[in-house]
Amino acid sequence: MQSQKFSILIPAYNEEKTIFQLLEKVVNVQLVNGLNKEIIIIDDGSKDYTRDVVKQFINNHPNENIRLISHKINQGKGMAIRTGINAITGDFVIIQDADLELDPMDYNPILLKLLEGKTPVVYGSRFLDRRNRHYYKSFYYGGLAVTTIANILFGLHLTDESTCYKAFKTDLLRSFPLKCKGFEFCPEVTARVARQGIRIPEVPIHYYPRSVNEGKKIRWSDGFEAIWTLIKYRFISLK
Repeated sequence: MQSQKFSILIPAYNEEKTIFQLLEKVVNVQLVNGLNKEIIIIDDGSKDYTRDVVKQFINNHPNENIRLISHKINQGKGMAIRTGINAITGDFVIIQDADLELDPMDYNPILLKLLEGKTPVVYGSRFLDRRNRHYYKSFYYGGLAVTTIANILFGLHLTDESTCYKAFKTDLLRSFPLKCKGFEFCPEVTARVARQGIRIPEVPIHYYPRSVNEGKKIRWSDGFEAIWTLIKYRFISLK
């Protein structure tokens, strides 16, 4: 019987300082149940040396299943993820930011929940691990606000709707006609999952926040867009 495969989608924009180390962490994770690994980096029109760093890493690891896809111009995180989804060959998929805020060692607890076969989607929650710290109160309370609104609108019980670590059975993620272009990927995919009546379990994950000076790209305005996206997809057709 052929081993199942886990696809890791990494949208990247101007991440030359962190992506090499991040890829080392991803490569070094030994997945549970003998799952194979597929790493897909989508460079979203970076203006720095992100592409060159990734190419160097790929050349240094010829035995790893790593692919680089490049956008000629910056199109947004949502578009990068949508490009990556079209390239997936794995049975399961997770979204991985190109920074070092989250730890790829947390793939396995998420995978174990998926492999139970009771749900096709699992989120990793930064808020379930009380040891995690948060740099900015605005991001902290903004994330809680988005999560609370998602729970109210869709009858969910999430603690961290805006987490990057969203993992799916590939067939489910591929079934969504995603419209997102930027950071609204998270609320759109949450809304689409919830509208199908699918429960979203969470597992605790580690969190090492970076500052705006270190390259954090999300802004407070993205929180308002997330809330609008949740409201929009709660009350309109999802086709």
